[in-house]
Amino acid sequence: MVKELERAGLPVVHVCTVTPISLTVVANTIVPAIAIPHPLGNPALDKTEEKALRRKLVMKALSALQTEVDGQKVFED
Repeated sequence: MVKELERAGLPVVHVCTVTPISLTVVANTIVPAIAIPHPLGNPALDKTEEKALRRKLVMKALSALQTEVDGQKVFED
């Protein structure tokens, strides 16, 4: 799906929990997520910490979306 969206000219950030799979399917812009059962959060955190964690991940994805990449790039911390 990621490659088809990119082929259509839509910029894509692949937020994923298992980065090696994203690398295998040749996603170009990859942002690692938190964990498999909760990729975009951590229910063990209190509400304020959870919001900060989610905001950080979304901001990282938006930053990655604005970055020109040539080939595959994983946007770690």
